[in-house]
Formats: sequence, structure tokens, C-alpha cells
Amino acid sequence: MSDTSMNDPATRQLLESTARLAADYREALGERPVRALLSPAELQRELGGALGDAGESAAAVIATLARAGARGTVATAGPRYFGFVVGGSTPAAVAADWLVSAWDQNAGLQALSPLVSAIEEISAAWLRELAGLPASMSVGFVTGCQMASFTALAAARHRVLRNAGWDVEAAGLFGAPPVDVLIGEEAHYTILMALRLLGVGGARLRRVPTDRQGRMRADALGAALAAGSGPCIVCAQAGNVNSGAFDPLEEIARLTHERGGWLHVDGAFGLWAAAAPARAHLVRGIEQADSIATDAHKWLNVPYDCGIVFCADEAAHRGAMSLAAPSQAAPYLATSTRLRDPHEFVPEESRRARAVPVYAALRALGRAGLAELIERNCRQAQRFAAGLAAAGHEVLNEVVLNQVVVSFGEAQRTRDIVTALQEDGTCWCGTTVWQGRTAMRISVSSWATSDADVERSLAAMLRLARASS
Repeated sequence: MSDTSMNDPATRQLLESTARLAADYREALGERPVRALLSPAELQRELGGALGDAGESAAAVIATLARAGARGTVATAGPRYFGFVVGGSTPAAVAADWLVSAWDQNAGLQALSPLVSAIEEISAAWLRELAGLPASMSVGFVTGCQMASFTALAAARHRVLRNAGWDVEAAGLFGAPPVDVLIGEEAHYTILMALRLLGVGGARLRRVPTDRQGRMRADALGAALAAGSGPCIVCAQAGNVNSGAFDPLEEIARLTHERGGWLHVDGAFGLWAAAAPARAHLVRGIEQADSIATDAHKWLNVPYDCGIVFCADEAAHRGAMSLAAPSQAAPYLATSTRLRDPHEFVPEESRRARAVPVYAALRALGRAGLAELIERNCRQAQRFAAGLAAAGHEVLNEVVLNQVVVSFGEAQRTRDIVTALQEDGTCWCGTTVWQGRTAMRISVSSWATSDADVERSLAAMLRLARASS
């Protein structure tokens, strides 16, 4: 065996040298170009080739990966990545994630890891409190927001069909009463994917018109709900991925519940406006939702592979995710009769201890730190918008949160400027199509982004826009 054993001094040396390599990578993020410095073909040549019969030393393998990672990654963890809504992973969250790998715990059962089970419960309580949600909401930690929505909508399907006299877990969807599913015209594609995986075809969805900022129109929803009957699910949005706008959640909740339906809210990043006093009004009414999905790698700034689902109906949540009957359980499955078993709230059994980096990030930031992070990013987004508008470029959205959508005129010119910005390497933004217009989108959601980073990035945007004239 080419690898080292657990009690071999070389194991400690390997882990310590790897930690140094990781720290070196993080320290370089502030000044290195944001774009990747190696092409996919170059990465294939550097890392690929036939797998040898004899194994290599673990140290050699890690050194190869570190060399490729230093040049082949996009610096999404750095301070000037604005392409998608992704956080940068706080130091506490990264270090905690290293512990998660070292502990090698299966987070599915309390019996397998009492530590992780306890951390999930503590983190869930903190998250509910920060988001202003009822303490009775059940919580599950999944891979990302898409699976959080999948889990929530499975619970929704469970309850609305149960109320119609149908046990979907036992009988499946064949012959089930049709479910009326309404989504906004600006719903994120992951909502559609989650519904498709749950057997709700795209052709069955009813789209509700939105306003010019992408907010679902409550009057149009009311009319759509009144035109239908039977089981009903409404999917709303807290934080449009382009404009940052919020659906009118209070009114949507009232209309949905008057119909007897289930309200699910996609709060991938916008949910955490609740943690910042000056932004909390944007999510007013979200506490009335039946379920909420969010992504911890966005504004909570933890490493990837962590989404969170909140559910107001714990029985429906468990009913959708747990085994349908004790007789179906594996005889060796040591479930707890007194304590919370995490697997009962998520689609997986064997899974990573995702709550641990969340716990570390929250404990290191504190209430005030998280609020400051959110407010700072929102202020920085406003600075981008003001600087671009002052130079004569058209900001297409009302900057209410951390998102800016800007046009540089003709669609091709906008695309060319975004391409030049990506190649320049000062920062990284992407293109989008917003209200029929090709635009550059700026998403500010990293703990590492300073005001100086914003000014440096803004200067690069304006310089390249001038050069394209």
C-alpha cells in the first residue's frame, strides 16, 4: 500500500503539509487573477494519463493537486468574484470543514455520531432565530438549495395529497388527484428541476406573471388560485437571482392558505436579509411559509455541499423523508426513540456532517458579524450601481439587496465587455438576460470583499467599457 498508516509519523507530516498548501492557496486569493490560469486541455494533460499499476505516495498526489489547483481554479473563494451568488467560506468554516473530513462521521443517525446530531440541532436553532422563523420548524441539511427545495416540495406533495385522501408514499402518483402548482415567471430553474424529480411535469406548472423587478404579482396569483381547485402548491421567491427583488410574501401566504395550499419559498440567498435589521423588511411574511429552502454556501459563507430546508409541518417533513413503515426499515438500523435522527429530514442516509461548518461560521461571526456582512455587501452593490450609472451605463434593476444588473448598450457590446473583464482577471462577472436585455450581473456575497476590492473592480469595469467604445 502506497499510502501512510494512521499512526505513522508520515501521516501527520502529510496532513500538516497539506494544511500549509491550503493556507498558501487562500493567502494568494487576494492578488491572483480571478480567472483560471490553465485551460481544460492543460489541466487534462497535467492531471490525466493512464492510472498506473503501482500507487504513488500520498504526498506526491497532494502536491500534484495543489499545483493544479493554484492555477486551474477560478478564485470564487476570493474577494473579487461577482459572477454568481457564492460566498467565500470564512476561515472558521473552512477549518471546521477540515475537521469534518478528519472525523469521518456519518451524519445520518444519532447513534453513528452524537456530536454531529447535537451540532445539527444547535445550528438549526440558531438559523431559525436569525431568519425570524418559528422555533417549531423542522430543519434538514442537504447538498444545496435544489435539494432543499426537493425535500420541501416532497413534504408539500405529501400533505396536499394526504388532505385530498391520497397516500403518495404508499400509492405513488399513478391515479393520484392532480396537484395545482403555481410558480412565478422568474422562478429559479432549480425549482423546476425539483418539481420534475417529484413527478410534476413542466407542462403542468402554471406560471404567474411578475412585475418589472421579477416580483410575483399577488393580484395575478389570486386570480390563478381562484380559477383552480383541489390540492395546491405555490412556489414564491425571496431574492431574485438577477434583481435581488422579493415576492410580496405576506400577501402570497394569505392567498395560498385561503385556498388551503402549501407555500414554499426559495430563499437561496435572500432569506438572510432577515439577519440584517435594515433589510429584514424585505422578507416580511416569510415566517408564514410552509417551507423554505436556502444555500449555506451563499451568504452564510461556508464551503460547498450545504443547503438547508425549513418546514413548518414536521409530520409532513418526516412523512416524505422517513421510511413509510417500521416494517420497511433495515433490521440493523439503530434509530433513536428519544433524540432526533438527522436522516428523517433529508433524502440521504449516509451523508457528510454539513452542519459543522455552519455552526463554526455562525459562532465565529455572531449576530452582529452576520448582519455587518450582509449590510456591507448590500452597500457595496449600491456602490457598483452608482459608479456604473454615473459613467452613463444603464442599471436595469432596483438595487435592494446585493445584485446589480447593468447594460453597456447593445447586447454584443455588453458580452464583449464581460468577456474582456473575465480575461483581465481583476474580477469576475457573468452575463445574464434580464427582461429581454443582455446584461452583466454583479453578485456581492463574500465575507472577504472589502470596499477597496469594490473600487478596484469598478475601475476595471469602467476602463474596459471605455476601451470598447
